[in-house]
Amino acid sequence: MSRTTVRRALRAGLLAATCLTAAPLMAQEQSVEDRLERLERLVEGLIERLDNQAAPTGPAPQASTPAVTGSQAAEMQAQQARMAAEMQAVRQQAQAALDATRALETRQTQMAASQEKLVFDQTEMSEKIIDFEIASGEGFKVGNTRVTYDGYVKLDAISQRTSGGQLPGNSILRDFLIPVAIPVGGRSSGFDTDFSARQTRFLFKTETDVGTDHKLSGLIELDFNVTAGGDERISNSFVPRIRNALINYDNWTFGQGWTTFMNVGALPDTLDFIGVTPGTAFDRQPLIRYTNGGLQIAVEQPETVVTSHTGARVIAGDDQLPDIVGRYNWNGDWGNFTITAIARQLHISEDDLLGIDDAAWGYGTSVSGKLKVGPRDDFRFTATVGEGLGRYMGLNIVNDAAIDTNGMLNPIATYSGFAAYRHVWSDKLRSNIAGSYFKADNPVALTTDQVTDESWNGFVNLIWNPVGPLNVGVEFLYAERMLEDGRSGNLQRLQFSTQYNF
Repeated sequence: MSRTTVRRALRAGLLAATCLTAAPLMAQEQSVEDRLERLERLVEGLIERLDNQAAPTGPAPQASTPAVTGSQAAEMQAQQARMAAEMQAVRQQAQAALDATRALETRQTQMAASQEKLVFDQTEMSEKIIDFEIASGEGFKVGNTRVTYDGYVKLDAISQRTSGGQLPGNSILRDFLIPVAIPVGGRSSGFDTDFSARQTRFLFKTETDVGTDHKLSGLIELDFNVTAGGDERISNSFVPRIRNALINYDNWTFGQGWTTFMNVGALPDTLDFIGVTPGTAFDRQPLIRYTNGGLQIAVEQPETVVTSHTGARVIAGDDQLPDIVGRYNWNGDWGNFTITAIARQLHISEDDLLGIDDAAWGYGTSVSGKLKVGPRDDFRFTATVGEGLGRYMGLNIVNDAAIDTNGMLNPIATYSGFAAYRHVWSDKLRSNIAGSYFKADNPVALTTDQVTDESWNGFVNLIWNPVGPLNVGVEFLYAERMLEDGRSGNLQRLQFSTQYNF
């Protein structure tokens, strides 16, 4: 075989090998790099054989076998250089294809994780506002500011029975569990059915470019809950309200948001607005908060709520010092855990209540968290204890303090907690079961025996997720409230909800 024939065969082999380099990208048994290395070793071996033929080391060739001339050797070396360049180009193209494949696989993994979060972590949407981050590429720009929005549309259909009397018509008391409003002592029970879309929410997030050394962001969240509006007869209109409005600059947060004393991330996956109301702190208010890693320190709006000698609630409105909250958060693959502490001055002046002027200190601590159980299930909990925390607990089940016989503030001690377990049955079906409890140590001689002593509730639900952004669920909830005089009332509720998250 002539050298020309050998070169042609080698070029044909290289062309075939080049065509084959795309196949390993889809093969499972061997990587692109391995096959390229084999191909490169094969080509180098062929080139070495050509070199040996071009410069033989044995005796001078016979007259019948022409010797390789200088021009032929130069041509073969040039051919080898071209083949080496072609091989390098082939390798670069294959590597680029491999990088593109890996990038696509990474993107698919991220999309799958995002979809799994959408399906399996659709708890109370309030958790979203904890994070000011806007993902790269999301939203739209207005000048130097990037804007995103999300929220949900929710319909609740609720039928409930109250043992101690009728709840007022067209009242927020019918829309979600408010323990202190459970009727006690009525002559007959009540039964009501209501439909409402008042929990529908809209959330804006913004992020403004202020250079590489600083970060400025904000959010505004609106809903239609706990507001005035049209009656159920014609319009069912409800006035929008500011739910949260926050500015975040580096480590500092200013505005109205969830109290630092509350761990929103521990709330259960429920159809009710809160679900475990008696057992949790729940408050949104103006604040200034500093965050450094897991540490948070905040000063927040004060407000003293007092029980008068007749058992009536009086909102003093003459506070002097802000509530001070310290908090630390731990997060990991196992879930999250939070411990918080609060100190607050309770104060009334002569113009507020029966000419009394006094101050006292309230304090408390809370532990909470969400712990992963297996690949999808989780356990959520909160436990809180303190004095003078009334307005923070369970939507103000009891007040912060009472007035003693000497005209001094007497802080009321409270104890509360909840536990919730979420089980994921399949990619589209999940259930939650939870229970909560609240206990007050009222000074009955000061508050009368007509105030709440205990309250507890439990619920179980089944939530279907037919497609990523849509939840359809049914929930049964039972709750009780007991007064200091021993009387009690209960509430039994069946709720059907449909929620579209966007």
